[in-house]
Amino acid sequence: METPYNRLAAQDTGRIAALSDGIFAFAMTVLVLEIRIPENIDIHSQAELWASLTALGPRVVTWLMSLMTLGIFWVGQQTQLNQLQRTDRNVSWLHFLFLAVITALPLSTRLLAQYFTFELAFLIYWLNLLLAGLALLACWRYSDRSGLVREDVPAHVSPAIYRRIIVYQSLYAFGAALSIFSTPLAMGFIFILQLNSAIAPRIPILSDF
Repeated sequence: METPYNRLAAQDTGRIAALSDGIFAFAMTVLVLEIRIPENIDIHSQAELWASLTALGPRVVTWLMSLMTLGIFWVGQQTQLNQLQRTDRNVSWLHFLFLAVITALPLSTRLLAQYFTFELAFLIYWLNLLLAGLALLACWRYSDRSGLVREDVPAHVSPAIYRRIIVYQSLYAFGAALSIFSTPLAMGFIFILQLNSAIAPRIPILSDF
């Protein structure tokens, strides 16, 4: 039986949004700190500087991928919160779980940047994306089934949220499977998916609601 405290706890969506903004901002900042400028002691000419900057390529690519990933998940979570009339204790903890997975993204990004061509490093990165997607899906599923969604939200919104998460996670899984043949190919596929999500062109199966 639910206690009076549990019925009253964590009903303000604004508190989740505020915590989310702080965590996403911190994670985005940590990502760029992994791109380290070459030390002066190692650089004696412009050619050596160019060579050192070129060597940062894998870290720049993984930074861009993860920056877009954070943006996509931040928009996804904010979209969900905007549809809710209130939250409760359970949905708050589900969003907390989602944010916990988000805090791990800088770590999986660093691993991928350091072992750019290793399949295992990429699969760990993809697992991070998968867990974030599943956590966000659980947040919406609980909110939808618990009557937390605003009554004025159009009927097509909930199926669209489900569809977007499931379709993109399925395509991410396909991208992960491509790492069997080539890790750079798999990363390129994921990168294109992220660009599509950020730019939102008119591709029917990937279109926003």
